[in-house]
Amino acid sequence: MSTQSTQDRILAVLEEDAQASYAEIADRANVSKPTVRKYIDKLEDEGVIVGYSAEIDPKKLSSQSIAMVGMDVASDEYVEATRALKNLEEIETLYTSSGDHMLMAEVRAEDGDAVGDVIRDEILEIEGVTAAHPSFLQERLK
Repeated sequence: MSTQSTQDRILAVLEEDAQASYAEIADRANVSKPTVRKYIDKLEDEGVIVGYSAEIDPKKLSSQSIAMVGMDVASDEYVEATRALKNLEEIETLYTSSGDHMLMAEVRAEDGDAVGDVIRDEILEIEGVTAAHPSFLQERLK
């Protein structure tokens, strides 16, 4: 048996395959189905598991471009700016960051020009957002 905790083994299976059934998770994590159900319910209640999603290979999308956009925000307007960014439909995910930018957002639009429009017309129009730097995702490698 692995030295990994039961919770970590269950989460590892879910991260690898968010659509795995309780039976599959139990088998791969070496626990019972009721144990899987108990841990998943607990992790969802505690906000550890915040959702389930499909992973997309951007290169295979013919009708959509995906960009990771690094953003800088004025400190005194951070709360209001992040609230406004979270409400933009084109922002799929929004993260705080300790890297080159304060925030990182996954922006989806129909093509590169549309991503540019989202940045210019929506993101940079939000009070407090001082810069936005896109990096277009090309091909999923793993």
